[in-house]
Amino acid sequence: MTQGHVPQRETVRAERAAGAHARDLRGRAVARAPIGWVVAVGAVMCAPAGALLHAQAVASTASAPAPTPQSAQQSAPRPVARPALAAAPRRDVLYPGDIVRLRIWREPDLSGDFDVSAQGVAVFPKIGAVQVTVMSTDSLQRLLINTYSQFLRDPAIEVTPLRRITVLGAVKNPGLYPTDPTMSVADALALAGGPTPDGNQKKLQLIRAGKKQNVTITVHQQVAETPIRSGDELYVPERSWLSRNGYIVGAIIGAATIVTTTIVTHR
Repeated sequence: MTQGHVPQRETVRAERAAGAHARDLRGRAVARAPIGWVVAVGAVMCAPAGALLHAQAVASTASAPAPTPQSAQQSAPRPVARPALAAAPRRDVLYPGDIVRLRIWREPDLSGDFDVSAQGVAVFPKIGAVQVTVMSTDSLQRLLINTYSQFLRDPAIEVTPLRRITVLGAVKNPGLYPTDPTMSVADALALAGGPTPDGNQKKLQLIRAGKKQNVTITVHQQVAETPIRSGDELYVPERSWLSRNGYIVGAIIGAATIVTTTIVTHR
């Protein structure tokens, strides 16, 4: 072989080596291609899914109506508004001047009527002084049952408050009388003998500490239903002069009519 062919052989070998190197690179690229393809496909598939979920969330948020102030107020729990109640005197509490009527079954020596002093104290047998003012009759009854249970076995106790009121005015026997709250006002008047013929029981007046109270009291009410307290005065006013002397007025009118008729006739 001549020397002129040597360079040509070297060239051919270099080309073959370059081609082999290129094939080797392509083989490596092909071997790596599936991993890159999976990653690429996953990214492509995940991107639309995420975009779709985001779009659905945005659409649901946009489609949900914004709560109006009225709907928000309806959905939110409202505090119950309690009307302010005016303070009213309790009818079942005890006051100074009252009488506690105590009845213990089969114990006449322990039963009786016990005054409530100006200090609000009542003295009961075997117990002594008990502060009873501003205490309801039910509370006092429970207290007495618990206390007397130390001396008696299962005591049956009844407690009744009595209001001491003064019945004045056009009544037959004015004076101070204890009244049971279950009594009617008519019963209280009956304790004083009832109204006189001139008494007007339709205009009863309640006087407390010398001042007339602006209240309406009827004979059909129970004492417990009225604002009557111990020390109050129940006043029965007299009927008006005209209503008390209606017959006199009638006689005067009759006589005047006769005189007028006689004068006219003689003319």
